[in-house]
Formats: sequence, C-alpha cells, structure tokens
Amino acid sequence: IKDLYIGARDLDLTVRLLSIYPIRVFTKKDTNERIESRTISVYDAGGSIKARLWDNLTHVIEENAFKPGDLIQIKNCYVKSALNGKPIINIGEGGNIYPYEGNDTSIPDLDSITSNIDSVRAEKENAVISGLISSIPRIIEFSDSRGERKKSLQTMLSNESGDRKLRVALWNVDEDSLPRFFQVNFPIRIIGARIKDGNLQYGNGDFEIHGDEGTIIELKEKPQDYEVHTIRIVSDGRSDNNSVNYIGVDKDKNLVYVNLEGLKSNNVNLNSVIDCIPSRIFGNMVFLKEDSYLELVENNSLPGIEECVSKIKDIKTVGDSYIIESIVLQQPNTTQVNTKNGELVSVTDTLIGDDTGEMRLVGWRDSSAELERLKVGDRIRIIGAVLNSGREGKLELTLRKDTLITNLL
Repeated sequence: IKDLYIGARDLDLTVRLLSIYPIRVFTKKDTNERIESRTISVYDAGGSIKARLWDNLTHVIEENAFKPGDLIQIKNCYVKSALNGKPIINIGEGGNIYPYEGNDTSIPDLDSITSNIDSVRAEKENAVISGLISSIPRIIEFSDSRGERKKSLQTMLSNESGDRKLRVALWNVDEDSLPRFFQVNFPIRIIGARIKDGNLQYGNGDFEIHGDEGTIIELKEKPQDYEVHTIRIVSDGRSDNNSVNYIGVDKDKNLVYVNLEGLKSNNVNLNSVIDCIPSRIFGNMVFLKEDSYLELVENNSLPGIEECVSKIKDIKTVGDSYIIESIVLQQPNTTQVNTKNGELVSVTDTLIGDDTGEMRLVGWRDSSAELERLKVGDRIRIIGAVLNSGREGKLELTLRKDTLITNLL
C-alpha cells in the first residue's frame, strides 16, 4: 500500500479488511440512474488506504460475510485522488473482491496492530485501540453541515490502571450497530479510528480517539444476556412516541434511565421496584422491549430517592447523572446561540446552591424552557442532570431532555 500512487492502474492487491462503511445511494440528475457506492478501509504491512466500491460490488461484504481482519484479494483496481487529495482505491466495472484462500503471514492480523491506551503517542489514521470504558457513554444529537440531524457517541477510554484516559467521539453513529451491552468498565476495541490532538474545551488535553460511521466497536468479553437488574423507579413515566421513559436508581445509588417499549407500564409507578432482564443496556440507559423480562417486586433494600441526593461539593465525575436538592440563586438567563453549523438554539442558565457550594445549571433547546420558569429562592429537586465541563473548563450541570425538576415545599 505504501507504494501506491494516484494514477496507478490494473492493480491486484492482497490486503486485510479494516473498516466497513454503509452503502450510499446516489441518483444522476441527468438520467435519474440509481448508483450505489460504498467505502472500506484496508491495510497491509506497509500502511492503510480507503477503497471505494461501486454498484454490484457494494454488497460483496455481506455476500462473503467479510469482517475486520479478514484477508481479501482486490482484482483489477486503480488509484485516484479523493476529495481530500489523498489516494483512494477505486473498484468498479471489471474489478472484483475475493476471499483470500490460505494465510499471508506478511500481513499482520488485527491483534498485532491493536494498540493500548498507554502506547498512544502521536496522531494516526486507521488506528485500532483497546481499553476500558471509563465514563458513562452518551449519544448526543447534532446538526451536520447540511443541517441534517445526526448522532455521536461520546465516552472516555482508559488503560487498566485508570491513570490515563482518552476522549472518544464517534460521529454519525447508528445506534443499532453498537453492542447490545455497552457499559462502564467494559473492555472494548475500536477499529478504524483516528488519533488526533486533544482539545481542552472538550477533554483533558490528551490525545483523542475519533471515528465515524465506518468505525467498529468490538467487545473484548461477551456479557451475560440473562443478568437480572433491580431498579427503584424515582420518577413518573413520560410518554415518547411508542415508549414510556422513567428514571430509577440501582442498589449502588446510580441513576438509571429506563425505556419501556411494547410492554405494559400501567403498574410501574413512582417508587415501584422492578426486576428486569433488558434487551439492551447503553451506559446508564436500560431498554426493555417485548422480549425483555419485567416483574414488579417487593424490595426494601434498595435506596430511596432521599438517599441518592448528592451535595454540590460531591459532584465531580464528568458524564455522570445526579440528583440534587438546591436553591435557585440567580434569575435564569436565556440567550440564542449559533452552533458551529449555523443552527440557532435557546440556552438558559442559572446558578444553584446548597450548604456545600454553588454550580451553574444549563438547559439547551427544549430543556431551556424548564429553567426559564424558575425564580430566585425556589427550592428545587433535580433528577438526572449530567455533569459537564463548560465555560473555561468549569464544571456545570446540564439538563437532559428527560431530566425532572420539581419544586420542594
């Protein structure tokens, strides 16, 4: 691969597959002809490169059940310039991709090119990184340059000792492609990522791991599908399309967001205790669908909401969700903010405090209205606000769309 140059033609290559992008469909304006295209990344002992597949070849991945690390042969391809000016392999009419019969030991397997967190020392394209999930994973919606709503995955990846953590940001993710069980302390491998310099505005200044819709997350250990989770419900249910959302706490006083879809929720109420086997767990979000186990139980050993309230001085872990009881110290202020992509959104902030300290509280978009109704002196309970790093790196609490704010008498 290191010897390829723009303009090279009639090439036959033996490589390993690294990452796989979704199929994209285009329509020619002049003929209305439907065209399919797909990008993959491949590597050998000398380097890595992207390759573009066209039309019938876009389905060759599924037809051969190809996966990252597989040896493949690319026949009759050529190299052209991508939009960013870098070389890219083109495989069109007359080209083909086959499984490689046998083994080529000159091309390292996926395990051999996997780096751990401690070995990250420079920027790199098409990297394979392993580590432990060290912060609650979050899915964040954003608008791309075309104004389309997309989703990103944000978390931190640490070494085994936990003394080095790198920010992870995967853009344009499809939630259905993520592992069914994805929680803090799970060992994972990120395949097809980019290592880039860190940004103190969003992380700790260390290198960051970025990816896109072609990046693959692989669990290093398979979790048990049948583990029973016991949760106390600490909020009323909120209907959202075909599902009902609750906030709960587990035995360790951690907040859990419960999503019920296709299950009867009539008997699940504030202070109910449930035993469940989820269909999916993502960070601190538990998804219960028709194939899930759910039962109401009597369990007085689980903490109540009063036992889970945090003092402001104890709110320290970025990405964690908290229950806070505080007083509004400042009249909420609302401004209109232009995002990087030109979107105009409402942002409201105020200052809250308890007997241990003060902290800024922020609501974006629809959550902005939740803060606008507050008045100075109000005693409030906030269930499910997330700690983030805000202005000048100062810690602040941010409302989620399902955060609950109630006035205390």
